[in-house]
Amino acid sequence: MTDPRPTSAFHTANADPAVTDRLVAALDVQAGNAGVRRLRGWAHERLGARPGERALDVGCGTGSETRVLADAVAPGGVATGLEPNPGLRAVAGRRAAEAGSTARFLDGDALALPLPDAGVDVLWCERVLQHLDDPARAVAEFARVLRPGGRIALLDTDWSTFVLHPADPGIRPALATVARANAATPDAGRRLADWLTAAGLGVDGLGADVLLHDPRTVSGPIVERLGAQALQRGLIDEEQHERLLAGAEEAAARGAFHLSVTLFAAVAHRPR
Repeated sequence: MTDPRPTSAFHTANADPAVTDRLVAALDVQAGNAGVRRLRGWAHERLGARPGERALDVGCGTGSETRVLADAVAPGGVATGLEPNPGLRAVAGRRAAEAGSTARFLDGDALALPLPDAGVDVLWCERVLQHLDDPARAVAEFARVLRPGGRIALLDTDWSTFVLHPADPGIRPALATVARANAATPDAGRRLADWLTAAGLGVDGLGADVLLHDPRTVSGPIVERLGAQALQRGLIDEEQHERLLAGAEEAAARGAFHLSVTLFAAVAHRPR
C-alpha cells in the first residue's frame, strides 16, 4: 500500500511505531465484532481453502485470518500474510508463533505483489482496498497471481452506509463527510464485484453484514474522533460539537445509542 495520502494510519507512508499498539487494539476489537465474525465465516466457507493449497492474505494486519488459512491448507499447504506495516507484521509473526501456526509473513505491497504469476490457490484481502487510491490496480494484481481455478475473497467497508444516532440532522452530513474522508476509497464495499469482473474474474457470491459498535468500548472514541475532525475542518461549531458528545453519552447510558457501518464481501474465481 504505497498511497501517501494521510487518510489512514494503516498507510505504509504513515506507519509509526508509536501507534502500533493502537492499530493492534483497533484490529482486535474489529475481529471481535459479531458482524465481522459472521461475514468472515461466510467468506471462508465459500472460499473453501483446502489442504495442500497456497494461500495469500493481502494486508494481513495482525495475521488472524492468515492463521485461519494456514489451518485450512494444512497439511502440505502454505499460508502467507503480506503486510507492509512492520509493527503489525511483527505482531502477526509473534502471535502465529505463540499459536503454533505455520503461517508466515512477508513485507509487500498490494499494488505490486512480490509473487510470480498464477502461483496462488486462494487469496484473502480484507479492508485494504478502502485505503488505496487505485483499488482496481490491486485487484488486477490479485488476478495475476491467482492460478486458473483459484479463488479470491474480498471484504471491505462502504462508508456511505455510516449511521449514527443520536445526532442533530444539521450535523449528520458533516459527520458523514469526515467518516468518508478517513478512507482513500470510501465506497470500496459496493465496488468489489465491479473490480473483480474488470480483472477478468468470475463472481461466485456476494455477502454483507452490519457492524454494530458497542458504545461502551468502541463508539465513544469514534464519536469523539469524528466530532473533533468535523470541528477542526469547520464543518460544525463548538456548540454542535458539545451537543453531539453529550447526546451520545446520554443515549449510551440509557441503551439508545446506535453506530453502524456495512461491511461487504465478494467471492470470485479465475476462470480456467
